[in-house]
Amino acid sequence: MRRAIGWWEGHQVPLYLVAMLAGAAAGLGAPGLAPALEASINPVLALLLFATFLGIPLTEVGKGFRDARFLLTVTATNFLAVPLIVFGLSRFVAGDRGLLLGVLLVLLTPCVDYVIVFTGLAGGARARLLAATPLLMLLQMALLPLYLLLFAGGEAIAVIDVGPFLEAFLVLIVIPLAAAAAVQALGRRHRAGTAVEGIMAGAMVPLMMATLAVVIGSQVAAVGGQAGQLARLVPLYAAFLVLAVALGLVAGRLARLDAPARRAAAFSTATRNSLVVLPLALALPEPLALAPLAVVTQTLVELIGMVVLVRLMPVLVPGGDPVAKR
Repeated sequence: MRRAIGWWEGHQVPLYLVAMLAGAAAGLGAPGLAPALEASINPVLALLLFATFLGIPLTEVGKGFRDARFLLTVTATNFLAVPLIVFGLSRFVAGDRGLLLGVLLVLLTPCVDYVIVFTGLAGGARARLLAATPLLMLLQMALLPLYLLLFAGGEAIAVIDVGPFLEAFLVLIVIPLAAAAAVQALGRRHRAGTAVEGIMAGAMVPLMMATLAVVIGSQVAAVGGQAGQLARLVPLYAAFLVLAVALGLVAGRLARLDAPARRAAAFSTATRNSLVVLPLALALPEPLALAPLAVVTQTLVELIGMVVLVRLMPVLVPGGDPVAKR
């Protein structure tokens, strides 16, 4: 089992690239599969997060609640510094209302789900990032209307609905975390719990591959249909990734965080809550139909960036575990 897990982890980056290409091929070759693939995103992602949470001792999560320096760092970067970057980048599409709202919705909301997985793969402090999740979720729900008002005008806040945020937090965080806690508790008394932990440890990389494939496969055809208009967003999203990673690394150094925490801060600053805000964008009226495609385009750019960053982060921030192990 350990040898098999080691093989998956040792080849994870090329395997993720293969999964992304397979998803793109399926989405472009059979566009009719998109609804089924989209419906499978949350179940597959919930399984991935369940496997991730199983590898995090809950005592570490408890300690994360008491790490005020880390919590302050990710809060300040995501809700004070990142909006300044987003405002500057969004001016390049300010003339197109649909693109503007899509860009603002996705870039103003920090990720609270698969960021934990990527952070762990890069040897980051995933337990501390998990502990920060409720705070990040609550603050983005409270502050997103304010930033939309400032950056896009009063009518923009009409798109805000707390429903998708609450549903995502329940399905992708609360339920997988509770299930992982139950299995960990079982594992302390029965071999069955330990067996489940071993199986899910071996499934981590395949589950990440499945997540990448279904997300890309479900959206790539829609994006391809508007490629001409959406292409202008790619350099903006790429620039955001570079600037946000740099911001997270600098903030982590200024806060004197250890290496795993600096990696976690950089991932938190760079990854966005696209799968949660997509329903908000889809609810917009027809004249703003480009908004959800702008959100999806960010997802595609970000996933490619995350696969690269998993390998690059231990070089940018040496120290600690070079690759996340269980």
